[in-house]
Amino acid sequence: MKGFRKYYGQKILWYLITLVFAVVLNFVLPRLMPGDPVSAIVSNQASGITDATAVEKMYQEYTEKFGIDKPLYQQFFAWIGNAVKGDFGVSFSQYPRTVSDIISNSAMWTICLQLPAIIVGWLLGNILGAVAAYMKGLWDKAILPVFLFVSNIPAFGMATILLFIFAIRMHVLPSSGAYGFDLIPSASWTFVKSILVHYQLPFWSIVLITIGGQAVGMRSMSIYELNADYVKYSRFLGIKDGKIVKYVFRNAMLPQITGLALSLGTMMGGALVAEIMFSYPGLGSTLLSAVTGRDYPLLSACTLIITIMVLVANLLVELVYGVIDPRVKANQQD
Repeated sequence: MKGFRKYYGQKILWYLITLVFAVVLNFVLPRLMPGDPVSAIVSNQASGITDATAVEKMYQEYTEKFGIDKPLYQQFFAWIGNAVKGDFGVSFSQYPRTVSDIISNSAMWTICLQLPAIIVGWLLGNILGAVAAYMKGLWDKAILPVFLFVSNIPAFGMATILLFIFAIRMHVLPSSGAYGFDLIPSASWTFVKSILVHYQLPFWSIVLITIGGQAVGMRSMSIYELNADYVKYSRFLGIKDGKIVKYVFRNAMLPQITGLALSLGTMMGGALVAEIMFSYPGLGSTLLSAVTGRDYPLLSACTLIITIMVLVANLLVELVYGVIDPRVKANQQD
């Protein structure tokens, strides 16, 4: 028990340190972008006003309201204090809408799209890799290389291919959005069906570029385990192959769990690209609008939420790995 506390304590400590650095970077980097977002707001609000003094006064009022007239370190601590309460300020590009309201609407779309897609791609890839290692033949010589080739297509390239085939040429799936533009969100079957139809292209664009990499890793580990001494000895003793294979794939699966943690981090970028390509109303589209609008509060909040999602997912995988891996268990007991 003491060993597990030490293992978990070290993992949590390192992730907390990573979070601190990520928070600082999330605040500082957007504010290094060139341009003045307040000027854009003032230019819209002061349309038709010819008095330069009035425009200057309006500019100063907005600067004070957003708190960007203060030194950067004061802005940082004020931002941290408000962020802990869930207040990320007011959006520059969508003024006077609050950042918290924008994030709450887009984060759920991202979670519902990314997590199922990444997990499904991970599961299908591991199944394909295990089958290719055990059965070989067509699975290993033809099907696996096809998925490996597909997984090397960039995220935007896969999205473009699916858009062209299923939306433009075949007209079987919609090209953008999360539901029909003529629908109002409700609990009706029509609305749910529209969500499921719009979900397909971004979902499968993420799944397809995940399968190949996971399959190669699982295949390599499965071949290594199948040639291990304990497998040869078990077969010599006459143990049924089906029972041996169960333990082989269980052992081969352990490094793949770490691969799941890595894919959660690396696939986040690809998923955001998919959201942008399909105009899916998640954090990817919100992040793009924040960058183009030089919206510091919205940009900082988006990157912070994405960072926390990745860190929490990786931490959970690390903690689960410590429980299921017998080598980690043995180290903790020692």
